[in-house]
Amino acid sequence: MSAFETEICRVIRSIPPGEVMTYGEVAEEAGRPGAARAVGNILRTTGESLPWWRVVGAGWRIQTGERQARLLESEGWSVDRKRLRRADAPYSSG
Repeated sequence: MSAFETEICRVIRSIPPGEVMTYGEVAEEAGRPGAARAVGNILRTTGESLPWWRVVGAGWRIQTGERQARLLESEGWSVDRKRLRRADAPYSSG
């Protein structure tokens, strides 16, 4: 595993329950702004060893389907048309 892949895994492991980061935020935190696609590729190869469901697309969009939605709902998120919002917060479009 490269140093960048190791750093991506570290960032994803550090996302606490109930929080999310976008692919772009993970890449930036790992020191490679603009490498969001690389984050997705790494997640595809790591399987279940990381809390993959806490990484979402731009605009807080669910990327991987119903299982991701269920896991995020169990951590306090609400999903509406594949977009996340905090279950206890009013919907905001911005």
